[in-house]
Amino acid sequence: MKNKAAQFFKGRKIIIATRHHKEKVIAPLLESKLGVTCIVPDNLDTDSLGTFTGEVERADDPLSTARKKCQLAMDMYECDLAIANEGSFGPHPFLVFVPADEEIIVLSDRRLNIEIRERELSNSTNFSASDILSEDDLWTFAQKAGFPSHGIILRKAKAEFTGMVKGITNAQELLNHFHYLQENYGQAYAETDMRALYNPTRMKVIESATRKLLAKINSLCPSCNMPGFGITSVKTGLPCKLCGQPTRSVLSHLYLCESCKYSKELVYPDQKKFEDPMYCDNCNP
Repeated sequence: MKNKAAQFFKGRKIIIATRHHKEKVIAPLLESKLGVTCIVPDNLDTDSLGTFTGEVERADDPLSTARKKCQLAMDMYECDLAIANEGSFGPHPFLVFVPADEEIIVLSDRRLNIEIRERELSNSTNFSASDILSEDDLWTFAQKAGFPSHGIILRKAKAEFTGMVKGITNAQELLNHFHYLQENYGQAYAETDMRALYNPTRMKVIESATRKLLAKINSLCPSCNMPGFGITSVKTGLPCKLCGQPTRSVLSHLYLCESCKYSKELVYPDQKKFEDPMYCDNCNP
């Protein structure tokens, strides 16, 4: 696929606003698809906007936090182009009892005065936490978490932040810290380290989000020719093949240009004209 948007970015510098090595998956894609040169800040304190472990509460929603990361990075380096990511973890909104990883990724361009963003929701995550009372509990949790390729965090209790040890990827270190907590507090609290550099599974989801963002960047507005013409919502109502009543299945996608606000409704690609009655609330309540 021809990179239509490269004309807007080729030869420019872009800051990847991260301190957790996300550039490993983001930079190669940006440089190959947009022709930019990626810069990673040495001392950008993204943890000041919130941490997964809770010692710094995130004050804003994920999108606003990603935007702030871009702004901090551009201000610090006097650069007009930045990209940032923010993740959230919790129950999947559609799959019962399944944990989910939602990654928001934002490209902010002060020269073009545009913001392009994307979202990736995945059930591919090791997100978990548990009270640990014994070595058996510890190794069961570690195996489930994907240790040692995936890091583990230990602390004395869920709501306690003092003495917390992050980024444990060594078996002996894990055991030593557990024994210390067990001897002093009677138990430990273990959780998966969700920072990208300690979580290869999350890193793959960030890579997927970056690919989706690049596809959106490469979609130019039919009206003003600016990059970032993408889907902002879906329209449901595909008619049932049996009764003809609208169903909750997708009928069309609504596209919007964030620059000139031009919008267009497009029928879902390769969309069938009718939905199977098994998905109809009228025929199959």
